[in-house]
Amino acid sequence: MAKTRIKAKEKKGIVTVKAMAKHAMLSYQEAKRAKKEVNFITNIKVTSNGEVVYEVSTSQFLSKNPYVKFKFKGKSGDDLTFTWVDLKGKTQSDTVTIK
Repeated sequence: MAKTRIKAKEKKGIVTVKAMAKHAMLSYQEAKRAKKEVNFITNIKVTSNGEVVYEVSTSQFLSKNPYVKFKFKGKSGDDLTFTWVDLKGKTQSDTVTIK
């Protein structure tokens, strides 16, 4: 499975996260046209040191390789884990250290 690209930088106690999940995001319409199975990311969850800092349920209407950007209160040196689950139940989880 492809690795999620994540950048997390802290400035004045606020961490800015930019992440791109590599996923084809096949909607019902696209899958039917391509004669493939429907599959898209259904949930994204981001934790920092065990605490959930961002969570979203998604639908088929996200673009291919969805890009997420958000901010939260945190500090440099903490671990940030980005996890997503797709319609088939496959899970991808990647961890980076906040700079």
